Amino acid sequence: MIPIAPNEAGPAGCGQCKSEVPLGFDFEYAYQPIVDLHTSSVFAHEALVRGPNGESAQSVLAQVNDSNRYQFDQACRVKAIRGAAELGIQELLSINFLPNAVYRPEACIRSTFNAAREYGFPIERIIFEVTEGEQVADRAHLVNIFREYRRFGFSTAIDDFGAGYAGLNLLAEFQPDIVKIDMELVRDVDSSRAKQAIVRGIVSICTALDVRVLAEGIETPAERDFLRAAGIELMQGYLFCRPAFRAIGVIAPGSLA
Repeated sequence: MIPIAPNEAGPAGCGQCKSEVPLGFDFEYAYQPIVDLHTSSVFAHEALVRGPNGESAQSVLAQVNDSNRYQFDQACRVKAIRGAAELGIQELLSINFLPNAVYRPEACIRSTFNAAREYGFPIERIIFEVTEGEQVADRAHLVNIFREYRRFGFSTAIDDFGAGYAGLNLLAEFQPDIVKIDMELVRDVDSSRAKQAIVRGIVSICTALDVRVLAEGIETPAERDFLRAAGIELMQGYLFCRPAFRAIGVIAPGSLA
């Protein structure tokens, strides 16, 4: 059963929750699988924003500004859920969100509940993760958003762990369901002693906190093999499957070995 989020507007002066201003540009989604090497299966699909004809994410994000950030964030949630439902995705769905576009989580989440109900996609299969590169000025606000989303029944993920804001201080305040290791730490990890030590440290910390670790951006079997030996089973990257535009990607033969 989908719980009902409070039917409230945002804080005084924001007015965004009642805004009917059109976004002003179109976008679509590509879906990239996240694999579980332990079960040799697809664990989830991440919804990745693209232009209406498959253009890069940057071509879309460059059009987002302070005046349309809220509308874009809300449209992303609805379109990602609708696309996943239309494709028949049965696994978890990971959706990036813009924390700076969320005023009050209990109010801003209403469109997500409505989309889940309309398209028959259970909220228990939705993961919310902070979008790559988003600068969060108020960490306490982000922690509050995560806590509220968990209370509503969504899973949560910290993206790009080890880069920017997504570090140990954030993890100390909130333990998400999943931590996604920044791809810069993944690249050539099999040949870098420093990266290997850092990755092992992250795995050790997350294991103690009952947080699952996901490595993203994997491109080679050597990277996969080291990460698996380090105790990471959830992985994502071109080695397994590239993002599929408005489609479900097919896992490359032999990549789960």
